[in-house]
Amino acid sequence: MSQIQSGVKHLFVEGAEQLKTVFIDRDGVINKDRLDYVKSWAEFEFLPGSLDALKLLTVKGFHIIVITNQSIINRGLVTRAGLQEIHKRMTVAVVDHGGRIDEIYYCPHVPEDGCNCRKPEPGLICQAQADHGLDLSKTCMIGDSLKDILCARRVNCGRIILVRSGHGKETERLCRDAGINADHVADDLMSAVKWLIADSR
Repeated sequence: MSQIQSGVKHLFVEGAEQLKTVFIDRDGVINKDRLDYVKSWAEFEFLPGSLDALKLLTVKGFHIIVITNQSIINRGLVTRAGLQEIHKRMTVAVVDHGGRIDEIYYCPHVPEDGCNCRKPEPGLICQAQADHGLDLSKTCMIGDSLKDILCARRVNCGRIILVRSGHGKETERLCRDAGINADHVADDLMSAVKWLIADSR
């Protein structure tokens, strides 16, 4: 299992299990996904409204943890240092826009590696739980893939939101066919955040 912490990481305070924590997938939710993977900052493109959504979550007092599969490492397409540079620039851009990403956890493995941290396996969320003493029943997962939904289900996240950006529209069909339900389906990250804030009240 691998973890990368942003250069502007905000430490969780004692009793963090009482605070609101949101796990967010990266590609297809925060930024545009690419068939050939996001291999450099030049290829990274925020989805419309995602920066505003992260700002709104921050203003409303949510902790934001990015949970992402990044097999580009073990595929030899990007070094760990290269991925860290992408995440550093992403985090700085979020801060410059008034938001915050508290921490980023990533899995570097390809499916054939059989690890326990590549979603839909729950290893990354379990690591975040161990690091911060989280009550997962009080957390939310926002993602665009079936892997995100299954990962969150396996650890009983309190809320699961599927977004239709990225692979979300296809995932919505897959979930329907498999009888797997998210708590809410939103068009994009901003719509998901607005629903979550209203639900949290």
